[in-house]
Amino acid sequence: MRKLRVAFGLEDELTLTGEHFGDARFFRVYDIYEDGRVEFVEDRENRTPEEEEHEEHHGDPRKFQAVIETLRDCDILAGFRMGPNFLRIRDNSDKVPYITGKQKLREAVAKILLDFDKLWEQVREKRADSSK
Repeated sequence: MRKLRVAFGLEDELTLTGEHFGDARFFRVYDIYEDGRVEFVEDRENRTPEEEEHEEHHGDPRKFQAVIETLRDCDILAGFRMGPNFLRIRDNSDKVPYITGKQKLREAVAKILLDFDKLWEQVREKRADSSK
């Protein structure tokens, strides 16, 4: 059965951050299956805000690296909005960035389920590219 590991950037237990993905208070990770099953994996501390002190501009590569390292086993990085590192995530990592357009966690998960096949294809392409 196909499964996507999805990290959501949250500001509280029920709400995706209104800031950039990398500015989330913490990340909540779920395994989402093609049959509609959703399993909570864990919450992960976002250590990137401490990187902000050294940030010279938005889209700091150190912040990008910190997020990628924290979420290294995730396929999809899902946020209400993405920041300047959106393109860096898309172009320079094995992650698929996904803008939910929904700030409520329940609605964001439902949107992932609706787009499961499209996201699965994007993840499959990323995996194929990274194995070259």
